[in-house]
Amino acid sequence: MNKDKLGLIYKTVGKFAKIEKVYKNSLFIGYVKPVDTEIEAKEFVNYVKELHKDATHNVSAYYIKEHENNNYLAMKYDDDGEPSGSSGKPIFKVLELKNVQNLAVVVTRYFGGIKLGYGGLVKAYSETANDAIESAGIIGIYDTSKFKLEFDYSEINNVKKAIEDTNELNRLNVVKIYSEEYLEDINYNIDIIKGYEDIFIKNVINYTKNNLKIHKLNKRACFNKLIN
Repeated sequence: MNKDKLGLIYKTVGKFAKIEKVYKNSLFIGYVKPVDTEIEAKEFVNYVKELHKDATHNVSAYYIKEHENNNYLAMKYDDDGEPSGSSGKPIFKVLELKNVQNLAVVVTRYFGGIKLGYGGLVKAYSETANDAIESAGIIGIYDTSKFKLEFDYSEINNVKKAIEDTNELNRLNVVKIYSEEYLEDINYNIDIIKGYEDIFIKNVINYTKNNLKIHKLNKRACFNKLIN
């Protein structure tokens, strides 16, 4: 069993990123942004094209799976005037090799006077796209189960210890507190990556000697974490 894949829905980038590289005097500017819909992807591509309307080429690629729209799939790459297959497809290939989705990549080129050749273009566009994605950081979007914990103030350290030890033991932040209430008792609403529920519940029962109430909530959620 691969623990890294437990509950994993998909991988994407964690944030917008921009990087620059130079190949034989040509400036390549790589942009990447996480998106949830094809509309967002197209808007981002058009934004970069407008930003660099004086550029020689604005090559783009995106791969979108709209999870809130019956898993509608959108995949596209565009050479924007570069030789067919030399730029857009290599960028898209990077997305496939990294197994990432729900992101848009644009690589802008300002021609520097020296032709790179077909192989040189493939290298320049793919490396720029790869470095932009690495700069943004790859994260996993995980399916989770929601629980509510009710416990006495005397158990707060034990509950926190159970959360910390579960995360440390599995080398993942598999349990997250998303809200806390301090009333007559303490209420923690938590997310647990699917596949780790039994591990955490066993830990928290052991630490508190079962001196708490555990409620499973009928809600589906997800959260992300950085993938090294």
